[in-house]
Amino acid sequence: MKKSLFLCLLALILISCNDKKATKDQAEATTEEQDFYHNPILAGWYPDPAITDDGKGNYYMVHSTFAFYPGIPIFHSTDLVNWKQIGHVLDRPEQLDLEGFGVSRAIFAPDISYDGERFYVTCTVVDGKGNFVVTADDPAGPWSDPVWLPEVIGIDPGLFFDEDKSYLVYNSDAPENKPLYQGHRTIRMVEFDKENLEVVSDNRILVNGGVDLSEKPIWAEGPRIYKLNGYYYLMTAEGGTAIDHSEVIYRTKDINTDFEPWDQNPILTQRDLDPSRENPITSAGHADIVQTENGEWYGVFLACRDYGTDHYNTGRETFMTPVRWEDDWPVFDLGGDGVKYKYPLPEGVTVNEDNFPLTGNFTVKEEFDTDSLGYHWMYLRTVHEPWHSFEDGALQVETRPEDLAGTSNPSFIGRRQQHLNGSASISLDFIAQSENESAGLVAFQNESYYYYICKSLQEGEQVVQLRKANSDGYTIVESAALEAAEEAVELKIDFGTDAYTFSFRTAEDTWQQLGEGLDPKYLSMQVAGGFVGVTLAMYTSSEGEASDNTASFNWFEYVGDDEVFE
Repeated sequence: MKKSLFLCLLALILISCNDKKATKDQAEATTEEQDFYHNPILAGWYPDPAITDDGKGNYYMVHSTFAFYPGIPIFHSTDLVNWKQIGHVLDRPEQLDLEGFGVSRAIFAPDISYDGERFYVTCTVVDGKGNFVVTADDPAGPWSDPVWLPEVIGIDPGLFFDEDKSYLVYNSDAPENKPLYQGHRTIRMVEFDKENLEVVSDNRILVNGGVDLSEKPIWAEGPRIYKLNGYYYLMTAEGGTAIDHSEVIYRTKDINTDFEPWDQNPILTQRDLDPSRENPITSAGHADIVQTENGEWYGVFLACRDYGTDHYNTGRETFMTPVRWEDDWPVFDLGGDGVKYKYPLPEGVTVNEDNFPLTGNFTVKEEFDTDSLGYHWMYLRTVHEPWHSFEDGALQVETRPEDLAGTSNPSFIGRRQQHLNGSASISLDFIAQSENESAGLVAFQNESYYYYICKSLQEGEQVVQLRKANSDGYTIVESAALEAAEEAVELKIDFGTDAYTFSFRTAEDTWQQLGEGLDPKYLSMQVAGGFVGVTLAMYTSSEGEASDNTASFNWFEYVGDDEVFE
């Protein structure tokens, strides 16, 4: 009896010690984790970052959105690590009509700047009216209606404010519109009246082709001008936005004279690294730099997480690294040749885990128990009239004729896929009234490349279908009849670098897989083309036919689980 009592006490002591050790190990892991920030700082397709500060410790960053609405998300931070979305620059239909645009057209590469009194965003509507500028006293909005700049022919406009003049730099055609080779472009500059928002000079070519025209550099773009150290610096991307992407730097002491390139360019690229390296980060470029109040320098840029020979389902994401200075030239300090998934935190910064997650591994379940959607949700093209509402603790979405293959605004509400591995799932109440009606969950790349698990009607039965898009519409990969057709059905997409797997269940049933796992590369930019990553969306359509049906989405859960974030 005494021996049993002794063994019990010993066991309790060991359990207590192990618990304390586990708690200690967890605390040490947390402390260690707080010494670093994660890359990408904005996971998922937040491409073409541009950043500015207000001189009071506030940083603001904007990104491309192409044919998604609202346009141009704007993020705020006080430390460059903890970011929070505070709105969109283009959030009114009169600012941005995206009707008729392809998924990867329209809003390209915005730039944000501050002149000490008000904020400016310059941008391009590709295939539309071209370049424009909007302004705001508060970056959270409201932003003005666009003022169009017809004299600025090209893309990627950005403003620079000097002491007594303002300038706008941009990407444009080759000299005299006579390219010497495919991808031959120029960087040009005009003087800009920032009060009246108009161009007041002829354009001047700052860069012809790139750093060395004899090497036929392509796609000089994304120009930024900075003034410090007695120089004007011109930083541009070069090499195209894929694996040959890079960032280069020029400078001059007099803005009216030629900018000279650094003989150690590029200052950022990943193109020379072994493509078979572990967890490769590729396509780094289209950058912007900023100085902290502590005097540290950091740079933001787009890059891609490759999972197999230039395939990216998360699209072009926003990364950040320190910047060091060499002989008065800025260089992205990668800590080696490759961009890292973790870097030391800036001085005095800690990670605020209470913020809505934008990087690292996380789970978010949204119950739709409020009367509005969070800023991370997106529509496909401009919403002119409301077609969803919040009722009975669910998101009610009208089943409308518009569909994913068209170029209008379908009943589609999505969020970016932010991880290579994870899942998205929904709870759906929907009874299809005809075979052309469906509602469900879509992994969407563009009009011709998506996977869709949905509830529909087939030969008089309520079914769950798995569809795969193609240039002719879609094919039904597999379908399964629902025994409890009136019950809510849960639909799930498990996404990964090996397959996208689709499942469904009703009530407390176990998950039932529909079809075999489908090829993830089908949704990659390399296969599908374009400039966006995968968007995971709630969707319903009657495919060109009139309908009075409604899909009720009770919740949406997103789970991200990548090893690099552990």
